[in-house]
Amino acid sequence: MVINTNLQAQNASTLLMQSSNKLSQSLARLSSGSKITSPADDSAGLAVSMKLGAQISRINAATNNVGNAISFSQTQDGYVQKVNDAFSRMSELSVLAQDVTKTTADRALYQQEFTALGSYINNVATKDFNGVSLFNGTTLNVTTDSEANTFSMVGINLSNTTYATATADDITSVSGANSALSDVKAAISQLASDRANIGSNEESLSYYSDQLASLKNNLSAANSRITDVDVASESTNYAKYNILVQSGTAMLAQANSLPQSVLKLLG
Repeated sequence: MVINTNLQAQNASTLLMQSSNKLSQSLARLSSGSKITSPADDSAGLAVSMKLGAQISRINAATNNVGNAISFSQTQDGYVQKVNDAFSRMSELSVLAQDVTKTTADRALYQQEFTALGSYINNVATKDFNGVSLFNGTTLNVTTDSEANTFSMVGINLSNTTYATATADDITSVSGANSALSDVKAAISQLASDRANIGSNEESLSYYSDQLASLKNNLSAANSRITDVDVASESTNYAKYNILVQSGTAMLAQANSLPQSVLKLLG
């Protein structure tokens, strides 16, 4: 039996320190909700989590880009619907102006409406979405994923020759009305093709949006498995380490009292 070196107390102190560290770690996890409260907890997992988190952030940005592009296409389609109504009325006026029972004055009234509708269409061609032209025919490349890959959104040009010719026609004569009818029919055909392109853009972008949402959910789940604490399991660990700390403290007190038994030998 020795006095200067109390091995039992040293061992008890080491075990108590280990239990205290584990208890502190468990408490930090439960209070933060995170399984990794310091790089030492899981350095490799932390590195993977950081990359997943950055990718999720990029996916959120791409989702916003795609959503705005869908809104852009929907705005285009809203205008194109009204342009189609205008061209339909212009084609009707072109036929009405060919009525042989109509006078020149009657056709002038038809021309007045025809011109107003043409001006409306020309005005629509100048519209923009947040400062970006809706109908200048420019193809827009929309970022669709976290790696900056893009989808080419086909542009619509309401100022092209087909539309410009139709809106500039004159139906104050039968021959002019006949020519205007051909031009307006061509414009309606072109508009149908352009609206089909808008619909195709919207459909493709919707698929990209769904794809991004699914990818984000999967990556978030993977990141959660790395970083999020299992409260039920960690609560069990906390209770265990709490008991070990209490029992370790008691045993350390007992170990520190052992050298006092030497006094009995001296007595």
